[in-house]
Parts: sequence; structure tokens; C-alpha cells
Amino acid sequence: MSQIYLAHCGLSPLYTGARKIMNELIDLHATKGDVLFRDHYIQELDKAKSLFGQYLNTGPENMAVVKNTTEALSMVANGYPWEEGDEVVLYTHEYPANYYPWINLRNRGVRIQVLDNENDFHGIPDELPGFWSWEELERKVTDRTRMIVMSHVQFVSGYAADLEKLGGFCQERGIYFIVDGAQSLGALPIDVEKYQISALSGSGWKWMRGPMGIAPFYTSPKLREKLAMTVIGAETMEQGTDFLNHTWNPHESARRYEYATSPVYLVAGLNRVLEEVFLGDLEPVTLAAKLFHLQDHFLDRLDHPEFTPLTWPRIHRSGILSVHHPNSEAVEAYLRERNIVTSARGGYLRVAAHYYNTNEEMAYLAEVLNEFQG
Repeated sequence: MSQIYLAHCGLSPLYTGARKIMNELIDLHATKGDVLFRDHYIQELDKAKSLFGQYLNTGPENMAVVKNTTEALSMVANGYPWEEGDEVVLYTHEYPANYYPWINLRNRGVRIQVLDNENDFHGIPDELPGFWSWEELERKVTDRTRMIVMSHVQFVSGYAADLEKLGGFCQERGIYFIVDGAQSLGALPIDVEKYQISALSGSGWKWMRGPMGIAPFYTSPKLREKLAMTVIGAETMEQGTDFLNHTWNPHESARRYEYATSPVYLVAGLNRVLEEVFLGDLEPVTLAAKLFHLQDHFLDRLDHPEFTPLTWPRIHRSGILSVHHPNSEAVEAYLRERNIVTSARGGYLRVAAHYYNTNEEMAYLAEVLNEFQG
């Protein structure tokens, strides 16, 4: 039996078209040297900005390409003109990429307001990750709150934030809204203009099925005006390859965050996925509905007293379906022995099906789990 891959919240299988274009450019580099730079470098970077602008509903001038979410969010955290006593609000169980850059600001006198974990699912230990509450968020926001930083989708529980509601809340109070989109890019619709997001980044190698080491980075013009540049190089500047021109002339656009040589193979690979998949036949709303349908097909057939799924209202659903079991790591290993790849995190088995998975695969997953004895 071939492998059933249901771990797209981790590292997804690389899209075949991405692999093809990356190999072509590597071969070109090997045989033609700087032709790669002359004919493909800026071209692929410009294409990335255009494609991600389409995907996120923003102008290409607001997009940059960086290595990962940590780099992007660190540029925001370290570049903002904080004053002692300023505050940031975040959730206690954030992924490290959206946690450490903000916690580190304590060294600059910034107060970190941490939202407690809520978990009201029967049969699941209270301490396991669940969600954050609006009531607590409203209590912890003050006139010193400068940013609310939140994952669109919590990586352990699969809880999706209502970005439109959060964005409106921040806009009304003059708060910058910072989003980690690692677990939603390529799975859920995101409209940075409609949701009034100030900055967003996310991995290109999870749901987007791109290569490792590349990530989109969106910033609003209003936020960019406030951010100091914390990493500066040749490509920060308008003069580009005129390397002996040391005029201080940084790009006004988000290109200023592409401070040095970008990995053109990776950029091209991610571009190919966007062109052929996520800006091709897959409408974001339709894709999300497909993922939810696959989850429901599995849940309708899961019948084992030791498995408790986290089931959210539709507005909070995501591509991650987290299922609690007292020994989720053992369940993950059991499934791998049967050629089913899932991912265990934080006390849950994460089932993360994608657009090419089938009802038959989800039914088989339920059948195998129903037979689990451990």
C-alpha cells in the first residue's frame, strides 16, 4: 500500500512542479554560472511579490521574501520604536516563532500580556492546549497595548482565530495586528486588507508545499513607516547592483527586508506552487471546504473510546484536526507502521489532510484507529 500523507501541518511533500523548476535552475547555475542571476534572480523575486500580492489581496510593494516566520516576526519585533511600559498581547501556547521574538522585548522594558489557555473539552486534560478567550483579551488590552500577535491557526490544537474580528478590534484601538500564518497559508483564505493585518508571515513548506527555507512576508505601509531596519545589506538599497554607490537610499517598499542575496531556486519553487496550485484551480474558500469535508468523513467513522477530537465551530476550524489520546506518540508510530503519516504534538495526534487526499484515505485512517490497542 502506498503512503497516506496526513501531516501537512509539518513538512509537506514538495510539489512536483516546484522540484522541476528548482532542478532546472540548479542545472543552469551549474552550466551557465551568472546567467542564473542575470535572467532569473530579480525576475523570480518580482514574480513572488506579484503572486503573493494576488494570493493575500495586497499590492506587490507590500510583499517581501524571507527565510522563515521567525526572521519576519523578529524584524517587526526588533524594528518597532518601543517605549518602556509598552505592551504586547499574545497567547501562552504560541509556536516559538511567534513567541520568543516578543518575549525577548522584556529586555527593552516591554510588558508581555499572556492570554491563558482555555480547554473545555470533556475528557481532555485542562492543561493541554486549546484556545484563548475574547473576554480575557479585552481585559488585558490597555492604552499601552501596541501590538496583538496571534497565530491564525494554533499549531497544536488547530484552533483558528477570527482574523476579521481581531483586525477590526485592533483597528478601532490603534493597535498593530501581527499574524503568524504558518498553519493557514495554503489551507484557509487570508485577506490582509480586509482583515486589517499589519504584518503576516508563514512557512512556504507546510500547507503551501514549497521548498524549505522560504517564506512570504507582508507588511502594511503604515507599519513599515514605524519600523527601523534591523538587518541591512546591498539589496536594502534602491541602487541595487551599483555596489560602490553607498548612498543611503533604502526601498520604500517591503523589498527593504530582502537585505541580501535571496535563494532564487527556492523562490522559483514557491512561485511555481502558487501559479499552478493556489492561484490555479484551488479557490481558497473551496479548498477550506474540501479540508473540512475530509475531516468530517473521518470523524463520522471514528469509533474508539480513547480518541477525543477537538471539534470547533466553523469560524474556528482549520486544516488541523487534533485528536487527543493519552499516548499520541505511540499512536503516531502505530500509524506510520501502516503507511499513514500524521504528526503528534502537545498531547494530540494532528490529522492534516490536504487537497489531494481522498474520502477513502480518511475512511481507512478511521478504520485503522478503531483497531488501535495501546
